[in-house]
Amino acid sequence: MSTEDRTATAHTRIVALISGSGSNLQAIIDACREQRIAGEIVAVISNKNGVFGLERAVSAGIPALVMDHRDFSDRADFDQALQRQIDACEPALVVLAGFMRILTPAFVQHYQGRLLNIHPSLLPAYKGTHTHQRVLDDQGRIHGASVHFVTPELDGGPVILQARVPVLAQDSTTTLAARVLVQEHVIYPRVVEWFCAGRLRLDGEQILLDEQPLMQPVILDDSPDPGSS
Repeated sequence: MSTEDRTATAHTRIVALISGSGSNLQAIIDACREQRIAGEIVAVISNKNGVFGLERAVSAGIPALVMDHRDFSDRADFDQALQRQIDACEPALVVLAGFMRILTPAFVQHYQGRLLNIHPSLLPAYKGTHTHQRVLDDQGRIHGASVHFVTPELDGGPVILQARVPVLAQDSTTTLAARVLVQEHVIYPRVVEWFCAGRLRLDGEQILLDEQPLMQPVILDDSPDPGSS
């Protein structure tokens, strides 16, 4: 990437959507503060009041807003209002950081290629909720987390980066979830970093990383970052 391109992406505007404690939000805030991400979170929006993620935003000096979905007549009405609020912030990227809402196709298509999510499983396995318990019930040996572009299909968008976590014989849902969460805090900021640096984009349904088609998700291991120098 040229110096000019890096300069152009140096202040990528990000909006984060949350519904809870915001630990993945904090990981991205920290990466921005440490300048590992060439961008800034310009707003945090929650669909629930009183969640700790809002306190994280305020502590970081980021504007925080509550839009309670219960104040709207239906899902489409809420999504339209949410879209207007996001667009007023003029972001290049929207990140779902524990945003526990199923989004309408119209909303998702509006942000196609600039809407990211993290999911606690090795997609396409275990879409939806209660992933840790389902892995244990199936006596799975490997679990993990995935960062993907969002499409109208629930947890079905192209997967960019995954972290694999072994399932231990003594694991409970609590211990397994905690170890997966540690890896979520690693891989989500990394994908945001790639996007903000102009290394990552979606072309139709094809992920391009450093302008090369990503035929399968990058797996977190001890190898260097793709394209790193």
